[in-house]
Formats: sequence, structure tokens, C-alpha cells
Amino acid sequence: MSVRTEKVGHLVKEEMAGLIEREYRSPDMGFMTVTKVSMSPDLRLARVYISVFGDNKTKERTIFLLNEAKKDIRQFIGSRIRLRFTPEIAFFLDDTMDYVANIEELLKKAREHGDN
Repeated sequence: MSVRTEKVGHLVKEEMAGLIEREYRSPDMGFMTVTKVSMSPDLRLARVYISVFGDNKTKERTIFLLNEAKKDIRQFIGSRIRLRFTPEIAFFLDDTMDYVANIEELLKKAREHGDN
């Protein structure tokens, strides 16, 4: 990944996080955090990874609602970051925290089993 791609990804992540914090909180959506933005090499696509606190239904609903709002979100990002082309945006669920919690639970059970 080039330095420019990383820099633009970081800028998009910062703007996205602020926007979501201010504008996209609702009872239909879980508590969310922008964990990563991956830019395509030509900077025309931003893959935005979101960690969502809640059950599976809440997580799916949150990602769905963000994808439904991506046109407005893209306009906002375009007004805040000066680029030749404003990137298309796609939201994805980042389930890393669920994976980590599952591993921790398995390790805890293994330790408990080993103590017996």
C-alpha cells in the first residue's frame, strides 16, 4: 500500500468516525466504531470496517443502514477531503472483537479444564 493510499485512508477514517459519532446514532443501530478504512490503489473505493456492539440482528441492521446512507456520507466526505474523485464507500462488519472474545472464552475454558 502506498503512503498516499494510507494517508487518504486515515483521513477518510477520521472524518467517517466524526460523522458517525455526530449524525448516525439511532436506536436502530448498535454502538459502532470505525476500525479500519481500506482504500483501493486508485483511491476510488473506500472499504469502511465497522465494529458494532450488539446482537447479530443489530449488527446486520447497522451495516445495512450505513450502506443505505452511503450517498449522503460520500457527499460529506467529499466536502471535507479534497480529492480529484470522492471515493465510493462500502461498509463492512468488523467482527474482530467477537473473534477475540470467543478465543478468550475458549482459553478460559481450557484453563478451567486443566485445573481439574
